[in-house]
Amino acid sequence: MHLFLQLKWFFKQQAIRYIVAMILLVGVALLSLMPPWIIGRVVDEAHQQTLTTHLLLTYTGWLVMTGLVVYVLRYLWRLSLYSASFQLGTQLRAKLYNSWLYRPPRFFQRFKTGDLMARATNDVTAVEMSAGEAILALFDGLLTGIAVVIVLSVTISWKLTLIALIPWPFMALFFWQITRRLHSQYELAQERFSDLNNHVQESISGIRLIKCYGLSDIANSQFEQATQQAREANIAVDRTEQCYDPVIIGVMGSAFFLTLAGGTWLISLGEITIGQLTSFTLYLGQLVWPMFAYGWLLNLLKRGEVAYGRIEELLNDDNHSVTQTATPSLLTTPSDKPNPLSPGSFTLSWSINWFRYPDTEHPVITSCDGELKQGHIIGIVGPTSCGKTTLLNLLLGLEPLASDERNQITLTTEQTNEPLNLKHAPLLFATLRTMIAYVPQEAFLFSTSIRDNLLIGDPNADTATLDWACSLAQIDADITQLPDGYDTLVGERGVTLSGGQKQRLSLARALLKRAPILMLDDALSAVDHQTEQAILTGLKTLQCAMIIVTHRLSALRQADNILVLEQGQLTEQGNHDALLSQMSWYAKIIKHQQLDEQLVATPQPNDKGTTP
Repeated sequence: MHLFLQLKWFFKQQAIRYIVAMILLVGVALLSLMPPWIIGRVVDEAHQQTLTTHLLLTYTGWLVMTGLVVYVLRYLWRLSLYSASFQLGTQLRAKLYNSWLYRPPRFFQRFKTGDLMARATNDVTAVEMSAGEAILALFDGLLTGIAVVIVLSVTISWKLTLIALIPWPFMALFFWQITRRLHSQYELAQERFSDLNNHVQESISGIRLIKCYGLSDIANSQFEQATQQAREANIAVDRTEQCYDPVIIGVMGSAFFLTLAGGTWLISLGEITIGQLTSFTLYLGQLVWPMFAYGWLLNLLKRGEVAYGRIEELLNDDNHSVTQTATPSLLTTPSDKPNPLSPGSFTLSWSINWFRYPDTEHPVITSCDGELKQGHIIGIVGPTSCGKTTLLNLLLGLEPLASDERNQITLTTEQTNEPLNLKHAPLLFATLRTMIAYVPQEAFLFSTSIRDNLLIGDPNADTATLDWACSLAQIDADITQLPDGYDTLVGERGVTLSGGQKQRLSLARALLKRAPILMLDDALSAVDHQTEQAILTGLKTLQCAMIIVTHRLSALRQADNILVLEQGQLTEQGNHDALLSQMSWYAKIIKHQQLDEQLVATPQPNDKGTTP
């Protein structure tokens, strides 16, 4: 019953629907008591040879009328009860989806896509059934059982009732033992289902790699293994669940035997009639449903408790929450207060003393200071895994700053007299992101048309605006060559496009946002040098502030300031010429890259010793 306490917020919310359903169930339970009584009266009238055609038709009419009313009431309570439980499923899925939108990247490293999908489908369905089927089993089963026992004891014979209820304590003992086993088995079954989902999702996402490396047999073998494990776990659950029915059948069989034996004895004593024994056995048959309901209730509650625990693990995962977020309704600034982050003159400054991910021992960034002003270009370079992307995530508020007072991210605008500390104003991070157009390392496209992917940047953009953005991103020529142009479907994750096309399309989408700050996280790595230079030349005409993370240092020749990170520390900074004069990491790498470019541009001799 612990699950019902956890869901009390929902029961209060849907109180009217549940109350209506309970009232209708009471009506059904009371009306269901009439047929056995009527049949018992018919048997006694027939035994006493006083049954007339008129009486028989009257009793038959009451039976038909009772059946029709019960039919209507059953329809109404199902409509009321199940519509309420479906609302729970809708709300839980909405809560999960909304929480995922504001989770940092490391959350999705811990919980895989298949696992998240399993919890949003199977687990939510299990909780939904607990709020519908389990409530039915609890209320209707309990109400029917109590009503039948009272009628048997009061109107027929309390002695025979006690005799018939002798096997019930044994049923309760068996149910308790079965339920204990079911909890752990169902939890394991849900985990195995998540594993199977993960394997299928990863196999489909990496289907090209699997085919290229000839891993189809291995992938198939792993799938069969995951399927077998899920099958065995579900069979174990089903085997335990099937223990309920034999117990119920055994208890009811024993109860009927004791009823016939005890009833015959009481008839011989003249304490009950044959018609009363007939009614008793019919009423006793109605106790089959409360017994099944009890077992069904325990089954559903155990499933629901496990499932709700798995859902709450996602919703209450404080270790993987982003505090610098806000729901869309909180992003609007009151009309009587100017928006401090409106486009205009601004300075974004940061001082990161240290930052490390919760699951790591060593900090990713240990010392990094910088600032970005309107219209300036900042370059961030360094060896692989030096903390470049982490720094951008901190500036975007996708990763929470450590509690160290020396960790600061501040913003100064025309509307503020002093720097705003974004660390102490979490809602401003969400609003700051509305000023930033961010193009990540891995270009992501939705499984729709090119036009729909571009309109994410500006839903109201017309074709001329799309042409402008695509021309600036050097993707316009590629789109015109496609058979359907902007209406071409890109497939899942843009599978029909090349890496360079996806990057340029993602850049065009970001440009449509017309944000005052443009962040490029190695967003041109898949395009050639000439195309990259053409794109950067076009971006300079926008006169927006830019933060460019790149491995091609030649792209930063016109940057106002270049930050060099090594092992998370800021080791160099300055413009292109200043860093070349220092003869440090930046100067060495750019000379290597210039040499590589010269080797590529120089014609190589053929096998005859001459150059073409």
